[in-house]
Amino acid sequence: MAISNIQDTLLMYTKQKAMLNRKLSDVMFNIMSASRESAELQQRYNEKRQDYYYEYAADDPDLYQEVLEVLEMDHEFELSTLNSWEKELELDKANYETRLNEITAYESSWSKLLQQNVKNDFTYGGAGK
Repeated sequence: MAISNIQDTLLMYTKQKAMLNRKLSDVMFNIMSASRESAELQQRYNEKRQDYYYEYAADDPDLYQEVLEVLEMDHEFELSTLNSWEKELELDKANYETRLNEITAYESSWSKLLQQNVKNDFTYGGAGK
């Protein structure tokens, strides 16, 4: 009876580990998406800056400076929003990894207990001695 209870506990930990691994995979995918989005954001900013240079710099330097200031403020806002999301994802990742390590440790201790119970129940000289 004790062995089956331990096996049920181990199955519960396996299920929890699978759930946490799936969540961790989702977070890692989102981190990758955030990095890609950050690169795309920087590329769009650079392209707009170059376009504005050719459009305004020679004709009206004051207007060019104003347009650049607005562009930079928008870029900084988008970048800060993206950085905030990345930090949140990193915290989620750390949380899931910590929980996964805890469950792995619990699973290991229950596996050792199962092995000990099996050893105690089935000795070399016969069962139950």
